[in-house]
Amino acid sequence: MTAFLLISLGVVLLYSGGEVLVAAVTRMANAFHVSPLVIGLTVVAFGTSSPEVAVAIGAGLANRPEIALGNVLGSNIANIGLILGVSALVAAVDAHAGFLRRDLPFLAAISLLLLPAVWLADFSQLLGVALVLLLVGYLWVLLRQRDGSELDEKVDDGALPADRLVSSVGVVVGIGLLVFGADVLVDAAVELARRLSVSERIIGLTLVAFGTSLPELAGCLAAARHNQGDIVIGNVVGSNIFNTLLVLPAAILIRPVAATAANFIDMSVSLGFTLVAFAFFYRRGQLGAAGGSLLLASYLVYVGFLFLS
Repeated sequence: MTAFLLISLGVVLLYSGGEVLVAAVTRMANAFHVSPLVIGLTVVAFGTSSPEVAVAIGAGLANRPEIALGNVLGSNIANIGLILGVSALVAAVDAHAGFLRRDLPFLAAISLLLLPAVWLADFSQLLGVALVLLLVGYLWVLLRQRDGSELDEKVDDGALPADRLVSSVGVVVGIGLLVFGADVLVDAAVELARRLSVSERIIGLTLVAFGTSLPELAGCLAAARHNQGDIVIGNVVGSNIFNTLLVLPAAILIRPVAATAANFIDMSVSLGFTLVAFAFFYRRGQLGAAGGSLLLASYLVYVGFLFLS
């Protein structure tokens, strides 16, 4: 009964946080003259990835790095298969040219680059430093490029300090509600799974990954309902980039991770989901119901395979 009450509370917090966040991001984009895509790729993605960061650091300090690695891989899979898939079923998600030639290919590239490390079971601290440097370089390029939907040089035109303050506070409050709601849900779910003797890899790849992806899910569903596709793809792709280039290094810089053959399969699935999404966006310029259904069905098959195996 306590678990069900906590789950209900978490759902309410997630819904409220999603609505607050979408309204605040829209206002922030207008106040700072920045596209919602850029805000989604940076501020929102970083904020909603904070549960993954906390899990990674906690797992590293507790000498359980396999939980951190499973959480990163599971979250990336859930973000593309579940969150982007469900969002596309709510409303078609359009993609701009800048996103197709920079952000999504970059995510696919870093996922492909990690495959040899997983195959060789070599997640060293040197790799962690290299991943962080890649993140710094990506953010530098993202905030400097202007292609009609990026940062505007005239950030002071018509923008009142009060608008910027209110929108910034709104983003913080929205993310806070999402993170707290997800934390309430994941604690109850993990405790139930452990009582059922579910393995830690499965917990990390499914329940913990799903729980820490709940902020992204709630935020993206709210954005999809309001036809804010830029926020959806910015949040999903940005979260996966932060997971790979910040969350994973946070764990392996504390304690190197010895990857397994199962992790290689998980990494391959994550890359495969990313390539499927890229194919739909590249061919049609958007991800609609067909692509969303394929991603969601593939995710459900993957989760079913994990439990059956």
